[in-house]
Amino acid sequence: MAFLTPFGVIGVLISLLGLRKPMLVYMKWIAVGWSLLLIKIIGCKVTVLGRENIPRDGGVCFVSNHGSIFDIALLMAYAGRPLGFVAKKELLFIPFLNIWIYMLGGLFINRKNPRKALETINAGAERIKKGGAMIIFPEGHRSRGQNLLPFHPGSFKLATQSGSVIVPVALKGTREIYEKNYRVNPAPVGITFCKPVNTADIPPHDRKQVLAERIFNIIKDGLGETGASVP
Repeated sequence: MAFLTPFGVIGVLISLLGLRKPMLVYMKWIAVGWSLLLIKIIGCKVTVLGRENIPRDGGVCFVSNHGSIFDIALLMAYAGRPLGFVAKKELLFIPFLNIWIYMLGGLFINRKNPRKALETINAGAERIKKGGAMIIFPEGHRSRGQNLLPFHPGSFKLATQSGSVIVPVALKGTREIYEKNYRVNPAPVGITFCKPVNTADIPPHDRKQVLAERIFNIIKDGLGETGASVP
């Protein structure tokens, strides 16, 4: 991150000149290159399925299970689109990481302040409406080998407020990379991009719960595990 930060600063300068679209393309390839290099250095063997299910244009919300700190790198490497994500505000105080979260289109959320949290969600929804892509982890935190944790229905606000297409993502084996013994290990991992779900096909009054249940079951099937139930 420290090595690549000067390249990120160039991206910010491009954006300040009013050239946001070229900046997004530039930052996409920086993020993809960094992610692929990280995966190669670790020695992970990655199997990717379902990339044909990823819309190439228009707003999209990726919804994934969350087993490892490496999940973001894997998704940036293989999603084929620039990805923004919502990060807890505590990461704002970590040098280099905070800069890269911002430059890659990430948003910092203050979960303890409902008004501020809603403003962050609204900002993310606007990005999707404008054709961007965001990733959410509805388990709320890393599962650390506890199978699929319950989904928080409220975490789907990014998708429901933007009326976007959702691409469920099943990440397998990512815990083995680091969380298993808190040492970096070369582990085989799998990424499955499942068939998209259009939020517009679900009645508005049912979206909060029905959507969470539907996406939970799709990811559960993609992981091939029992998982927990949606609360």
